[in-house]
Amino acid sequence: MAEYDIKKAEELERKYDSGLNTRALGPILLKFSFFFSIVFAAYHYWTAGFGTPIDYWHMGFHMSGVILLVFIGFPMIKDGLSQNLQPNTWWRYSNVPLWDWIFIVIGVASSLYIGVTWYAIDINLFGYHLTMPDQVLRQGNPMNIDIVFGTLLIIVLLEAVRRSLGIIVPIIILIFTGYAVFGQYIPIQVLKHPGISWAQYINNMYFPAEGIYGVTLWIVSTVVFHFVLFGVLAQRMGLGQFFVDIATVIAGRYTGGLAKVSVVSSAFFGTISGSSIANTVSTGSLTIPNMKRMGYPGHLAGGVEAAASAGGQITPPIMGAAAFVMAEFLEVPYTTIVIAAIAPAAMHYIGVLCIVHFQAKRLGLKGMPSEEIPKVLAVLKKGWPTAVPLGVLIYVLFSGFSPNMAAFWGITSALAIGFLNPMHRITIRDVLEGCALGVKYALAVGAVCAAIGIVVGVVNSTGLGFRLGFMVTNSAQTIAEGLHPILGMIPFSDFQVKGITLFVSLVLIAITCILMGAGLPTTALYIMLATVAQPALGNLGVPPLASHLFVLYYGVISEITPPVCASAYAAAGIANANPFRTGVSAFTLGIGKLIVPMVFVYSPAMLIVLPDYFTWSAFLTTTLTCGIGVVLMAMCVSAYFVAPLPGLFRTLSALAGLFLIAPGIESDLWALAFFTPVAVQQFLGWRSEQSGQTSDVTT
Repeated sequence: MAEYDIKKAEELERKYDSGLNTRALGPILLKFSFFFSIVFAAYHYWTAGFGTPIDYWHMGFHMSGVILLVFIGFPMIKDGLSQNLQPNTWWRYSNVPLWDWIFIVIGVASSLYIGVTWYAIDINLFGYHLTMPDQVLRQGNPMNIDIVFGTLLIIVLLEAVRRSLGIIVPIIILIFTGYAVFGQYIPIQVLKHPGISWAQYINNMYFPAEGIYGVTLWIVSTVVFHFVLFGVLAQRMGLGQFFVDIATVIAGRYTGGLAKVSVVSSAFFGTISGSSIANTVSTGSLTIPNMKRMGYPGHLAGGVEAAASAGGQITPPIMGAAAFVMAEFLEVPYTTIVIAAIAPAAMHYIGVLCIVHFQAKRLGLKGMPSEEIPKVLAVLKKGWPTAVPLGVLIYVLFSGFSPNMAAFWGITSALAIGFLNPMHRITIRDVLEGCALGVKYALAVGAVCAAIGIVVGVVNSTGLGFRLGFMVTNSAQTIAEGLHPILGMIPFSDFQVKGITLFVSLVLIAITCILMGAGLPTTALYIMLATVAQPALGNLGVPPLASHLFVLYYGVISEITPPVCASAYAAAGIANANPFRTGVSAFTLGIGKLIVPMVFVYSPAMLIVLPDYFTWSAFLTTTLTCGIGVVLMAMCVSAYFVAPLPGLFRTLSALAGLFLIAPGIESDLWALAFFTPVAVQQFLGWRSEQSGQTSDVTT
């Protein structure tokens, strides 16, 4: 088995992750950016362990740093000129033009303005006498200077997001802004509202604790950044190689061994990385070429890696940024989200592993040669110290401390072991480069989480979430009333309008998540749709945690849903395969993630942490039938179990899987009825294959 190359993985990330594609800088500004990133990382590390400044100053510092680095690193237009260093002129220094420096000055000033003017000001400045009351006294009646700085900050943030993530998010924010200001002109009655003046709009979006300085920016500045930094440092001190080696020991010897190594190692990487692309290229740089060498088609090798890696944002204990935001929205400890996500994440990986296994059987692919599989004792002896920081982080997290304190001790232990571990010692340079890379990872999510606070502010100030939720449930009920007579004709069934309404609502929200996720990062998508889904599903009796996780899961699915599937495209690039075909393979491999959210909505016992629904019998019944249902769906996708599965029997297998996944005795009986002919066909096919093999041996 080849060695995991962290440098190669990072090069691939820069190639396929647009958030890491920055412009060329002159030597002086390049050094400044590098050292500023280190100071920025050190500030967050220190505040995590020794106390965070008051919220408006801390968020202002964080946003100032993000704005500075975004406008230094990301050009206004991404073209060939920005990738080549241009000579200095009066309007361009170190390849950064004058207008970008203006954006930086305005953005930093607007970010720190809240802290500077929090308390009353009475000064003489350049002959002018400036007096301002305390910020709390200006709430609801902002001064003109407040409106100016607030407007400028919104413009800067929209441009920062456009540069780092693309145009989709700024357009959506502008639509929400238009809705807030021009609500009285909305032609749809249920969405119509009196409208908000621009002064009041800026008051709501700029002053804490809604809007920009709200929960999303607070979470990214106090938690998300720290976990990103931990993941980068943990990989540099050898945890990546340990994950790959352990995955090889666990899965390498079995049918389709290298593909299973990819799935298992990606699951391990998902525990420290919430980025699907980072997960894909980290393990894929090693596993995809090996899978192709063993006979896997390129599109399947890339699809396996992308599907497995897309589970990173739903894999405890370190999930994506959206999971931390969810904990704040629901006002529950982050550990509650972690525990709730265990069983659904397991279902995703069961689905991927089963499809990989059945595909390997169908293609006749074997496990890895025994000489390429490392010895378990040698792996543990060499790599166990690298797993200690992850253990420390989990221990602190579940001991009742805050997530940022857990990240602090995780980073501290990673640094200590990295410097002391003789088998994989890191240098000061490794740490500094890791800090700079961690900051670069956090720029796009930092900018979008600040800007997306505007959406949250609009929803809260206009009641838009409940208005849209009413529209969703009303539309679903209309559809349900039309379907009820048709479904009532099915024998041995008792469909109610309320139940059909819930199902249609779930389907509508799931489709919206997948379609919108094609152009949005998961965190932004989750924040926007959670505000709609929660009122809609809450009216239908779905627990808040289940509805929020539902939105998160379908948002993550967009990472592997063609035609826009960033993780699959990255995997296709490594595999030299067709990107669309790789995306289709990844989507089919992720079938478990597609159907499991429906399960925990109908049977919240799967989430463990909801005492009103959880019993051991309900949990075990739900997870067992769901797991078997996922296996049956994998059979349908692979067209193989123990023998080839013809078209009709694939359909029956899919129907059996869907009915088995749906909680309830009645649905289980329907599943058994559908699966019985499949079982007979598979037994006869298997016996026929065995007879053929016996005849060949005899001959």
